[in-house]
Amino acid sequence: MSTPTRPFEALPVDTDRRWWSPLAELRPDVAAPLPEPGEPFRVAFVGQRTYFEVCSQLAATEVIEPTFVEHRAGADPDALRRHLDTVDPHVVVVFRPEIVAAGSLRDLPALTLGFLTEPLPRGGASAGGPAGDPHPDLERRLQDLALVDPEQFDRVIAFDPHIVDSAARYLPIWRSQPLPVADEIFSHRLEPFDEARALFVGRSTAHREAWLIGPKHLYDVMHIEHGVFGTALAETARQFLVAINVHNEPYPSFENRVALHLAVGNLVISETLSPANGLDPGLDFFEAADPDDLVSFLGLVDDDPTGFEWMRLRGRQKAESFRASRVYARLLVDLLWDVARFGRRPI
Repeated sequence: MSTPTRPFEALPVDTDRRWWSPLAELRPDVAAPLPEPGEPFRVAFVGQRTYFEVCSQLAATEVIEPTFVEHRAGADPDALRRHLDTVDPHVVVVFRPEIVAAGSLRDLPALTLGFLTEPLPRGGASAGGPAGDPHPDLERRLQDLALVDPEQFDRVIAFDPHIVDSAARYLPIWRSQPLPVADEIFSHRLEPFDEARALFVGRSTAHREAWLIGPKHLYDVMHIEHGVFGTALAETARQFLVAINVHNEPYPSFENRVALHLAVGNLVISETLSPANGLDPGLDFFEAADPDDLVSFLGLVDDDPTGFEWMRLRGRQKAESFRASRVYARLLVDLLWDVARFGRRPI
């Protein structure tokens, strides 16, 4: 039996915010309206709230005053523009820039930052099929990206460095950055669990069911396919010790739900992640190479629910690198310097 554990208390978030002080005063010439020194940047996050609000910054800080603007593929571009004109942001962050109709943001005074969130072909066998034959799901997503208007964005971020070559067919990529996790998702106190209940969230696919059929028969695994998102998902996940991550289809990726579950404080068991984004398999989470590994790890935790608290707590601490208020403050500093040096899109 493992040694009894006490509740885990997370270290308090830096209250004087010294780590974001550069953004409070930095005001280089970027050919765009900026707030006065000491005033916060108005940042509008644009995307489908269901999926991306949890990847945005929700609460204001001394340097960022956020607003989330609901917009999805096929929605009225004029309504989006009217909403943005009302908000009058200094910076606009668009999750899935391909969903914004061509020309909608071209004359927007604000700096615009696109965030690619979907997996794309990587080329060769790693794309999920034989060399030169990417998985059909990846090809479909690449076709969706072809709709993007690159002249609407000052800079574009890819959530995965491995998709840069494919994405570059349609727009230049500035840098790679995994999707952040809203501060509100993070648990500050982790209580030990007496039982190893497991949660999987995501739609059913043949690949996923091949992984989950064994665990569902052998252990207490809840599978939620639809209807729970964002902060509601986090509150649900807090009721479970274990969170399972399986890729949508048989190709490598890094799902943002991994960082979300770590922030919540779940003990994560995931199909192999690529890229790992700084997470250490076997230390921050269990890495399952195949469905048998998933069954084995669930069995280990079921035998002793408190035996891997050290991994759970280490994963929670590693999740700090995904904390939205820190990620976006750093991104804005880099965006300002980069645009000041290399210029912005045509207005």
